Amino acid sequence: MAPGVPLTLTLTVVNSNASCTPLSGYAIYIWHCTRDGQYSLYSSSIQDENYLRGVQVTDANGQVTFTTVYPGCYSGRYPHIHFEVYSNLAMATLYTNRVLTSQMAMPRDISSAVYNSAAGYSQSVTNLASVTTSNDNVFGDNTAAQIAQMTPTLSGDATAGFTGTILIGMPA
Repeated sequence: MAPGVPLTLTLTVVNSNASCTPLSGYAIYIWHCTRDGQYSLYSSSIQDENYLRGVQVTDANGQVTFTTVYPGCYSGRYPHIHFEVYSNLAMATLYTNRVLTSQMAMPRDISSAVYNSAAGYSQSVTNLASVTTSNDNVFGDNTAAQIAQMTPTLSGDATAGFTGTILIGMPA
């Protein structure tokens, strides 16, 4: 696993057009930057490596759980985790098959605690100080209620790590 504060995140995907019925069999792909704010496959120093990315299929409860590390904050962007939803695993092999693309906004208080106390996140302290969800080029056009829905609920600490959940509603 990449270095950083452990993060176990459970995503629950539901049909927003059918009383929030769990969507089972959907493939969820997540990816995010390292604690240094770099992306595997894209950043020049790690473009030939593939990590902090994964795909899982939702269970009967519409859930998947990813074990990863807390993402860093890079210049100009609020701390986040990207995700795409596909109707099934076979469809997840081609980007154009996605049925939803979005991002999770990490909780600011927890991000600040991680960045100020955990090794390897020092640049994130400076980067977080200059960005909010309001001035972020992706989250900036969302209401406070929308940001709240896009922010996972986390518990834990920067030493032992965090566990969290987020509900993703989408029409199916």
